[in-house]
Amino acid sequence: MPSKTSMTVGDRRHQLRDYLRTRRARLTPEDVGMAAGGRRRTPGLRREEVAVLAGVGVSWYTWLEQGRDINVSPEVLDAIGRALRLDGPERAHLYLLAGLNPPRDHEPPAAAVTPELRALIDGWMPRPAMLRDRHWNLLAVNDAARTVFGYGDTDHNCLISFFTNAMYRTMYVHWSAVAPEVVAAFRADAAEYLGDPGFDRVVEDLGAVSPEFVDLWARHDVGRHVQSLKAIRHPEAGDMVFDKSTLTVADHPEWRLDLYTPRPDTGTEERMARLMEPRP
Repeated sequence: MPSKTSMTVGDRRHQLRDYLRTRRARLTPEDVGMAAGGRRRTPGLRREEVAVLAGVGVSWYTWLEQGRDINVSPEVLDAIGRALRLDGPERAHLYLLAGLNPPRDHEPPAAAVTPELRALIDGWMPRPAMLRDRHWNLLAVNDAARTVFGYGDTDHNCLISFFTNAMYRTMYVHWSAVAPEVVAAFRADAAEYLGDPGFDRVVEDLGAVSPEFVDLWARHDVGRHVQSLKAIRHPEAGDMVFDKSTLTVADHPEWRLDLYTPRPDTGTEERMARLMEPRP
């Protein structure tokens, strides 16, 4: 999908013209509940029919499809998207071609973790791996992450566990130094989905039990996610250091896959292997 900076204004207008023409050409009046109205020279809806369905003027829609320099609001683009039966990616493409940022859905439809993704997470064993959604809710955690980081059955959100899981906090060597960065990264994620009640619920739930979080949240610091080191002092295995890599899931771009790799020359891999050995 093109970005707003990867095309000139002229390029966008040219592509917008072709895009709108091809989108209405694939629809018939019957598809949108309109009478056919006799024979047609070209397939698809007419411009005036799209204008009626979207509730805009025929001349204005014609100018839009011609790529003229006119003002376009998100509300009008949404109406045109509905008239042309655009799905999510198609609607986002329409926004980009019109020179606007695509809106983000506040509540994405619930989706199950696929067997292939679960196999990837389990296949990362004996190294820790976990999958989380945009609100940092844990969608899948492998056994290594539970054993090494101390996640239990009651842990359902990374941020909440960071502040409330006593075993996790005790093991995290640089917890106090990292806490402000973690909260700043969560605020940055929340800022991408302004008005999303899912972030508000996490903040409310955590704020009710953690004064430390309340103080950090009140700073309004915003930070980026970075590739990072994670050092822990496990009560059984001792000191372990991991490189953390965060990947975006292609078909669910709001999901993040966190993969942990033992830091070379720290003895982490050997300690982790002993920790993960089956118990009698």
